[in-house]
Amino acid sequence: MSQNMSTADRVVRGVVGIWLLAMAVGAALDRRNVVAAIAGIAGAGLLSNSLTGHCGGNALLGIDTSGSEP
Repeated sequence: MSQNMSTADRVVRGVVGIWLLAMAVGAALDRRNVVAAIAGIAGAGLLSNSLTGHCGGNALLGIDTSGSEP
């Protein structure tokens, strides 16, 4: 898989992913299991995108924000 995300895109997804995981923990402690599951899955997906630099959705739509970065 080639990278198709810019550094700024990766940072934003990483921050939002961490926030969603924190929200999932809070929701789980409050026994809101559906919210916890949805936030946890979304947060894990965004963190995965951030760490690998590849977004499957961007690839399907032909979007490449990496520009001229190596």
